[in-house]
Amino acid sequence: MMDGEIGDAAGAIWQALSGNGGTTLPELKKKIECKPPVFDWAIGWLARENKIAITRDRRSFVVQLKDSSN
Repeated sequence: MMDGEIGDAAGAIWQALSGNGGTTLPELKKKIECKPPVFDWAIGWLARENKIAITRDRRSFVVQLKDSSN
């Protein structure tokens, strides 16, 4: 089922960002090996759940985990 695939990708993204100050979307996509739409949906899921911050950086975007104490 797609929910499981999206959840797995979200978990992989979380792990890749854990302990990291931030990663650009292209770098993160290289680290997370999943189908392109699943990666995008997982990023959206984490953003909707307010778990990640996405900021503009020149011609890309940087993704990082939000502080869980908020």
